[in-house]
Amino acid sequence: MANHMRVTLEIGPKGKKVVAVAADWPGLARGATTEEAAIERVCSYVPRYAAVAKLAGMEAAFAAIADAEVVERYPGTGSTDFWGISFAFSSIDQQAMSGEALERELTLMRACWAFFDEVRSRVSAEMQRGPRGGGRDRDRIVRHTLAAEQDWAKKLGVLTPQDAMLTDEGLNAHRDAYCNAIRVLHSQSNLARTWPLRYLIRHTAFHMLDHAWEMEDKDLTAKQA
Repeated sequence: MANHMRVTLEIGPKGKKVVAVAADWPGLARGATTEEAAIERVCSYVPRYAAVAKLAGMEAAFAAIADAEVVERYPGTGSTDFWGISFAFSSIDQQAMSGEALERELTLMRACWAFFDEVRSRVSAEMQRGPRGGGRDRDRIVRHTLAAEQDWAKKLGVLTPQDAMLTDEGLNAHRDAYCNAIRVLHSQSNLARTWPLRYLIRHTAFHMLDHAWEMEDKDLTAKQA
């Protein structure tokens, strides 16, 4: 990890979309129409992900990355082609993790949560109009993102009450339960239902970052000022 970023390529069954996934940096993944474009796009997001690495205390290790190296190509699903998002498991996702490796992944996932919280605290309530999400404002983006994670939490046996994640106390409790449930399943060598734990972590991290970056890109604060 010191000199290159391991990248896996998830290829849609019809070849419409390819998703480049940074295997060692949960949340860093981007889709495009070709392998080359997907790799180029995920590399273009490295400067944005640096803020997450810093929050995780891994700024130096992330800054040491010099290039990307494709280490695996694997088939995606119909959703991969439709959304340009990873919906399948690589062989790396299914590899056993040490306790130390798991804690590193959880630290990065928590950093993605912290980054999402920081972004939503500073962007405008009204978002720039555009094709993605139509006229969805900040609070609707936040509700969508948290609701999706609330649903995934059921795979861990974590049942967060409706709207509990909309309070700081409830959100913190949910996140602690989410991480602790992952630790328990890891200690038992179990999946999160059908999802490998590494996939659940990176999918959770990706969804948070994807919408955090969406809010940054649609932020109207400067225009309103």
